Amino acid sequence: QVQVAESGGGLVQAGGSLRLSCEVSGRTFNRDDMGWYRQAPGKKREFVAAMSWSGRIINYHGNVKGRFTISRDNAKNTVYLQMNNLNPEDTTIYFCVVEPPRRPESTYIPRDELWGEGTTVTVSS
Repeated sequence: QVQVAESGGGLVQAGGSLRLSCEVSGRTFNRDDMGWYRQAPGKKREFVAAMSWSGRIINYHGNVKGRFTISRDNAKNTVYLQMNNLNPEDTTIYFCVVEPPRRPESTYIPRDELWGEGTTVTVSS
């Protein structure tokens, strides 16, 4: 059974930083692409970043490029999202997902069991 567990959300002032973590179990993590999405209430889930299993292919949504960095530690079965220069528009719930589409424009949505429960990020102005 796959388990996907995010952590690291919280409250931060505009211009600040947070690092989200996502630990995965029940999978061969070092063969899985990994990604982050976010979803505000009443809005569609939005691609944030994705990294291939090898780490060689990385893509970001245009809204976060240059501010967010996705990385992974295969020895810890963990993927990270370093978020810098946060602004209030980044306030929402962030979800970790196994085997996301690699490209932001893809309409593919992984099945439910591959998603974490989400972690909330709040950026105050």
